[in-house]
Formats: sequence, structure tokens, C-alpha cells
Amino acid sequence: MQRLSFALSRHVLLRKRILASCKRPAAFMSTLLINQPQYAWLKDLGLKEENEGVYNGIWGGRGEIVTTYCPANAEPIASVRQASLEDYEETIKKAKEAWKIWADVPAPKRGEIVRQIGDALRKKIKDLGSLVSLEMGKIFIEGVGEVQEYIDICDYAVGLSRMIGGLVLPSERPGHALIEQWNPVGLVGIITAFNFPVAVYGWNNAIAMICGNACLWKGAPTTSLISVAVTKIVAKVLEDNKVPGAVCSLICGGADIGTAMARDERVDLLSFTGSTKVGKQVALMVQERFGRSLLELGGNNAIVVFEDADLNLVIPSALFAAVGTAGQRCTTARRLFLHESIHDEVVEKLAKAYAQIRIGNPLDSTTLYGPLHTKEAVTMFLDAVEQAKQQGGSVVYGGKVLNRPGNYVEPAIVTGLPHNASIVHTETFAPILYVLKFKTEEEGFAWNNEVKQGLSSSIFTRDLGRIFRWLGPKGSDCGVVNVNIPTSGAEIGGAFGGEKHTGGGRESGSDSWKLYMRRSTCTINYTKDLPLAQGIKFQ
Repeated sequence: MQRLSFALSRHVLLRKRILASCKRPAAFMSTLLINQPQYAWLKDLGLKEENEGVYNGIWGGRGEIVTTYCPANAEPIASVRQASLEDYEETIKKAKEAWKIWADVPAPKRGEIVRQIGDALRKKIKDLGSLVSLEMGKIFIEGVGEVQEYIDICDYAVGLSRMIGGLVLPSERPGHALIEQWNPVGLVGIITAFNFPVAVYGWNNAIAMICGNACLWKGAPTTSLISVAVTKIVAKVLEDNKVPGAVCSLICGGADIGTAMARDERVDLLSFTGSTKVGKQVALMVQERFGRSLLELGGNNAIVVFEDADLNLVIPSALFAAVGTAGQRCTTARRLFLHESIHDEVVEKLAKAYAQIRIGNPLDSTTLYGPLHTKEAVTMFLDAVEQAKQQGGSVVYGGKVLNRPGNYVEPAIVTGLPHNASIVHTETFAPILYVLKFKTEEEGFAWNNEVKQGLSSSIFTRDLGRIFRWLGPKGSDCGVVNVNIPTSGAEIGGAFGGEKHTGGGRESGSDSWKLYMRRSTCTINYTKDLPLAQGIKFQ
């Protein structure tokens, strides 16, 4: 799940449309999609022509006005007034004050409020999913699914709110108790990407809240309407429970706001989802102040298919992993390694499957593949296809821009490249699948691991020994290691994240809650004596 808004990078080139003044011509207003009857549901989400992009208990914003555009037709949807640095300073002070109140709320009660957030999202799931399709560009079923992930993590967090606990350890000193105490870190800054503008915030927000933290969210500028709509839903729940709204603050903005968050010692944990390039900059800024960061960065993911694989599983898996969300997932399959004995058969079947993809308006329920998010993404796609050709690859399917409104491209299949070609080792955030032949298990495993990223990986095989070698110390070096399923998709019960240049962070399930808390080792002497450790005595 991921690419961020934080600064210009290869993966994210923001298309900000800034108006010269607050007073815009009536002709422009009339062209906004929000004013067209078929998009009346946008107003049901509390959106209007110009929206305030700062929430800290009250709505405001004194920065630039940014208009977001629908990637399916390049038409303006509505605008959001971004935060100024003065708004940021005001909001972070309010968030820190709100934390003092929130931290005193018992964890199960915090869980009850998170449960209500999940229920509020359920009531708006179709409208919010539609907004994800309209503003981000993913198909409707994926947009709804993304909101469902937030709902699911709320449910998960409710249970977790009654289960967080530390160890009670045996003390070597008589009359002493040795325990671990977990406390919230304080304020969690959450910077999310355009491609999962709801789910990634949800993963962080629900867990951070039940742990007792306040949250400060900066979404991608190109999906600001989604950030505003989600925050309106969350804010209503907080207000109904008489909880300070600044517990879940919103600060829409660009690189200046993101940089401020990374450098601010008052942000106790910064969760950043985005490209490896920008993530490295963020990590250095946070580390410079000895802060804590949770990084979810790039993924150049591979599927390795052996000669004994069930091709009835392989074809749909590779198709979904490569073209789902138009190739704009962090877990998208970008490399497909096929055993030489089945290479030609799989390529032929996969090309036929690609030809059956229903491309169209992401809000249409029959569409399986929508547009890229921005015009800049289309340019990146074309550049990568051209580089692949120059490095010896053959485009056996797609690779062209579609002649229609919006940011539509044909998903590409490229064969014939060596496994170590520079373009194969480059994560282009677009629907390009590089298909390569391999001979041995050792080769397939090694090629999977040779890229700098280490997010998701899959093999297809029936060999039980090979499966456990793949899962073992000499197998995949990724954080997500799959067998007979695609690289994309994850369950909330498992920790999500990767190794190496993917950042090493973990979100969602398992024990990832610990990242949102600080641990204290506590020793309690309940006697009148003072025995020292290791038998040391001072007479």
C-alpha cells in the first residue's frame, strides 16, 4: 500500500492547481464536478466547492487553495485550502494539549470510541469509496475495499484495546517485582500517500488511538478531498463523545508541512508512507533529532513461478498483482520470473488475459482497470517502456497511451530483459511487468532478493520442501512472503511492511502496536531491605 505527497520524487510528481485568489470566476465554479447532479453524493460527505484543509477541533486553513482533478477525465472536482505554517504551529499545540486528556481515558473506552469511528465509516462506505475512485482513480470496488480496511482495523483495535499488556518477569532480588509497562508515545504524525488515501491512515490512526496517542495527519495534496471527508467522519464521533477534536488533527499541505513534521521534536513518532527516495530524506531529518519513524517505502516485488506450479492460479494472480490499481500499489508485481520450461506458455496466456481487461471509468462497476493518478505518472510510464526497449526488452503487450480523456495507458508486458537490467531494478510506479526466464531454484530466489527493496514476494509451486526453503533464512528477504497467492493484498491481522530500502516499518496487526508506544522496565521493591543486583554490597 503507498506513494507520497511529501516532496517531488520519481514516484510522486504533484499536480497542484493553485488559484490566484479566493474569489474565482463563476464559470470555473460551474465546471466543478461537485456541482454536477451525478456527483451530488460529494455533498453528502460534507464537501463543498472550497473546503477547509485544517482541523484541530475547529476547521480552518490560511494557505494556498489547491484544486484536485479527476484522473479519469481531467476535470476539476473541488478545492481545498491548505495549511500555512502558522496553521501547523497552532494545530500541533492543540494536538499536544488534546493528548493530555486522551491519555487519561482508559484503553477500553478509547477502543469504544474507535468502534464508533468504524461504524460511522460503515454508514458512508459507498460514498467514501466513490470519492476514492473519483479523486485517486482506482476502481470502485477497490475504493470501497480501502474504506473497509479502515473499518476492519477499527474492529481489530477494539479488541486490542483490552489486550495490551507487558510482561511480568522473575526478579533475582527477593521482595522485588520486575514488570514491563507500555505507555503511549504522545503525538503520532501520519503522512500518507495518494494511492491508499484512506486505508494507510486507518491502519495508523486506529492503532495509535487505542494506544493512547493523538494523531496529526497530512495526506497527499492530490487527494485532499478524501482527507477532509474522512476527517469529518472521525471528527463527528470525537465531538459526540466530548473528546477534543485535535486528538485526530488534519493538516493538508505540501512539502513545507511534511518537512516541519519530520523536524519537529513534538512529533513523537512519524509514520511516513511514500517513495524510498523521499523516505530516506524523512528518515534523516527524524534521526537528526533522535526521533522515531515508521517507514513504509518502495517495493520492487517479484513472483517466482516454478515448473510444477498450477497455472490456473498463476495467470489470474499475476494479472491482478501487476495491473490492480493500475500498477500503483507498493505491493504491485513488477517482476515475473518464469521457469524456462513454462515461460512461453505463461506469457501467451498472460497476454490473452491482459487483452480481456475492461478499461474504463473507475466508478463504473464493470471496470477492472482505471487511469493513472496524474499526467506525470503517464510520462513516467512511457519513459520506462522506452528504457526497457533500449535495454533489450520486447513489449509483447500494451505500453501505449490510450486516446481518450484522462490518464489512461495500456498495461505493459515486457520480455527478454536480463534480470539485472537497470530498468528491472527500478521501481516505476506504473503497470509494467518485466517477465524473465530462470533455470534453478537458487537462481529464482537470488533474483528475487537482488533488488534494494524488500516488501512483498511470492512463489508458485507444489514442492513442500521448496516452500519451506522459501520461507526460511535463505529464501525471500522480504517482509511479506507468499506462496501460491499474489504479491498484492494483505490481511490486517498480520504486520505489514518490508526490509532494506522498504524502510523496515510495520503497520496493522501482530505486535505492530508496540511501535506506537514506549516501553519501560520497572522494578518495584516492596520490602524494607535494599538488596542490590549481582549480589553487590556497599558496607
